[in-house]
Amino acid sequence: MEILGIDIGGTGIKGAIVNVETGDLVSERHRIPTPLGAKPKDVATEVAKMVEHFNWKGKVGCGFPTIVSNGKARSFGNIDKSWVGVQIDELFSEKTGLEFFVANDADAAGLAEIKLGEGKGVPGVVIMITIGTGLGSGVFVDGTLVPNVELGTVPYKDYERFEFYASDAARKREDLSYRKWGKRFKKFLRFTETTFSPDLIILGGGASKKTEKFKEALEIDTPVKSAKYENNAGIIGAAMTAVQ
Repeated sequence: MEILGIDIGGTGIKGAIVNVETGDLVSERHRIPTPLGAKPKDVATEVAKMVEHFNWKGKVGCGFPTIVSNGKARSFGNIDKSWVGVQIDELFSEKTGLEFFVANDADAAGLAEIKLGEGKGVPGVVIMITIGTGLGSGVFVDGTLVPNVELGTVPYKDYERFEFYASDAARKREDLSYRKWGKRFKKFLRFTETTFSPDLIILGGGASKKTEKFKEALEIDTPVKSAKYENNAGIIGAAMTAVQ
């Protein structure tokens, strides 16, 4: 079965048509910038453009960077505060005329890795960490999702959220070397390890392709692996949410 998967982030919206049985992208990946301010109507317009780009007429799975409950935004993450309370699936459906299935973006990326990637068949607690504009987290216990565990939103020292201290966006914003940033990210991994005692941590998001630049940060007691699908895990998992 083929489904259009859309992964919405704080800085970019990515999409592709996905074979949800194999995890293969059956189209070229397409990316457009997240509109400045990331307000609901503006994002919906860009999502419609993504659908039009693929000339897509079927179901759409979507990963979204907030806490999502039954298709509704319960927080605003790294996007506009006006998202809180918005029924995301209905908004996108009204804009495109298509049926949308929406999940937290890190949960979606984790789904791809649990079903088809590095987490497949791994017992116990597996945590997906997506490194990008924020720090997303998806927690799975024996392959079952514990939804909306947003570890990146936990406060850290003088920072309102851990992700403001240790995300890839924080690295760029403060012009940190990967070595200096890696020390910050390792503190986040240690926090995750202490809180959940996971059996495996999987790293996704844009920085998952560059782990050799901060490999010392990954030297913790818990095994840490890069996502099999790297930055495409969010697209693949988003598509899979439409058939779960």
